[in-house]
Amino acid sequence: MTDEGSRMKAESLLDLVRMVSHADARRREEGAEKATDWVSSYSECEAAALAAVLSLAAACEEDEGTLEAQLHALLEIASTGHVTTAHLEHLRQVKQEEF
Repeated sequence: MTDEGSRMKAESLLDLVRMVSHADARRREEGAEKATDWVSSYSECEAAALAAVLSLAAACEEDEGTLEAQLHALLEIASTGHVTTAHLEHLRQVKQEEF
């Protein structure tokens, strides 16, 4: 999953993006949970890209459990310091009644 420098391999990151954007809610939830497992392996660019994708996914999410996993993953990834508010802007579209 990582290369010699403890960074994610391109294929692994792409697989993760595919999981968090999958048509099936359970796969999206699994992807969000998996995203938290590799937080220390993300480069600045990878963390920002993954946060942007998770933000988009959360904005469209209808499954409560999956949304919770996505928001948790975003908090974990944001803790790297590589995520800006611009990467999270789609969170404004999350329905507040979902909380």
